Amino acid sequence: MSVKNLYRKAGVWVGAAVLATGVWSFSDDLFQISKNLDVFASVYKEVNLNYVDDINSAKMVKTGVDAMLNGLDPYTEFVPESEIEDYKLHYVSTQYGGIGTSIFSRNGKVYVSEVFEGFPAQKADVRPGDQIVKINDIELTARNSDQVSQLLKGSKGAGIKILLKRGDAPAFEKSLIREEIKQPNVSYYGMVDGNMGYIKLDKFLENSADEVTNALTSLKKNNPSGIILDLRSNGGGILQEAVKIVNLFVQKDVEVVSQKGKIKEKNFTYRTVTQPVEGNLPLVVLVNGRSASASEIVAGALQDLDRAVIIGQRSYGKGLVQQTFSLPYSSLVKITIAKYFIPSGRCVQALDYAHRKDDGSVVKMADSSLHEFKTKSGRSVYDGSGVFPDMPVKQERFADVTQTLIGKLYMFDYANQYRANHPKIAAPKAFTLTDAEYADFTKYLSGKNYSYSTASEKILSALKTEASKDKQFAELQPELEALKNKLASTKKNDLQVHKPEIKQVLENEIAARYYYEKGRYEANFKYDKELAQAVKTLQDKPLLASILKGDGSYRTIGKPQPTLAAAKVDDDNSK
Repeated sequence: MSVKNLYRKAGVWVGAAVLATGVWSFSDDLFQISKNLDVFASVYKEVNLNYVDDINSAKMVKTGVDAMLNGLDPYTEFVPESEIEDYKLHYVSTQYGGIGTSIFSRNGKVYVSEVFEGFPAQKADVRPGDQIVKINDIELTARNSDQVSQLLKGSKGAGIKILLKRGDAPAFEKSLIREEIKQPNVSYYGMVDGNMGYIKLDKFLENSADEVTNALTSLKKNNPSGIILDLRSNGGGILQEAVKIVNLFVQKDVEVVSQKGKIKEKNFTYRTVTQPVEGNLPLVVLVNGRSASASEIVAGALQDLDRAVIIGQRSYGKGLVQQTFSLPYSSLVKITIAKYFIPSGRCVQALDYAHRKDDGSVVKMADSSLHEFKTKSGRSVYDGSGVFPDMPVKQERFADVTQTLIGKLYMFDYANQYRANHPKIAAPKAFTLTDAEYADFTKYLSGKNYSYSTASEKILSALKTEASKDKQFAELQPELEALKNKLASTKKNDLQVHKPEIKQVLENEIAARYYYEKGRYEANFKYDKELAQAVKTLQDKPLLASILKGDGSYRTIGKPQPTLAAAKVDDDNSK
């Protein structure tokens, strides 16, 4: 037998062996799937037949499916037929028939929390703080806010009667006609200080790119010196909308993002397809720790292409792509099918769902596993940790007293009282509370319970707990008690110490009573440090150019810091 024939024959044997292995593996997979489905069905049948109490079969199956999917990632989820409409509102389009309010439950009663400008409730002078007593003569006792929300919704053009109670006044009725309620993706746009155009994009649902286009086109009529795109707390949405928004600022035929997964047919690279609406104006993108997914595609792509300066805090780090699949009985499942990669080649995914701890918890990508990538101009950026801003701005946390006043709804209630006693106020950008009005607010709080524990008090409490385990606690107790009393005394001044930030929240809340969501934004502009930094950066042309070219300290963006252990190893190796 010739060598050629020998290799050919050996190749046939090897090929046959590989084919057999593949078939066996495929058959084994099918067997395991069939086996486990059989086990699942058998457990369900036996429990359904024999369990001591009646079982809600639909709820039981959903619980099982949810538990199965929870082991993957929080974005892979089953949506039964009963939740399809809510799913569409959350992920596809915020369009429904209603009166234009949001509501909340409080002490067993339902109240209006916000009224949307231009819709039936606002036109009929329904106000935040109004208690909803009846809807179409249906008593709302013992109904939660979700149930009341369903009663408020209905077909466009359908009438609705609501009985309201405002403060101590007698109840009154409003007859409204439901309209198509559509919450925009762009919640605000306008000119801000420094002749800068500002666009606040809240989500990436249907038509978000069209809304940003319209906002940008409108702002350009004012000849702005720069554009600020605010993606803070924007949790994302539709990937294709993100690509279109990048295209507004980037030339045609430029790669924006690619998705790569297990199934090759679902791998795809998205490029810009048209000429930009504005390819030259200086651009800043604002992000924070709740900017995720499509927000990170926009911010990350514009950073990788050196088209925009990113300002704020490191973004969330969601680099996963989901797709929905239809299931029997009008249900569906949303599955993570791929990771996405922005132009430099990096993936921003921060949590490693594929390698959980033994207890099932998820950890962040280790710094040692992160890789360096280059932007178009050669700046260093890194994967596995969200989008790090070119210019970080520390996010300030409200004081405990401020958070407590917000949480207990005292700010909300006072704003309603203020609106009842003041027919009008100045324009939101000019509106400020006087010292006398702030004093009135502190007087309003007299006798109200807004107790809270400061960080220092929590530390002291932990110290006392540990000290009590020690035999010397008796000796320490007087000093600990003295410190506790001193902290309590200091806390009495918190309303004055933290007056600036409490005033900020109050002014925003009050402005919203007169000027709705637009008023809330404009009243806050004067306090917004990230926005102020964006304006300052856009006005400083040399600084802007320096950042985008990667001069000096701007050459490296968000380099992972070595842990103490790693640093020690490096130091030892250098000796």
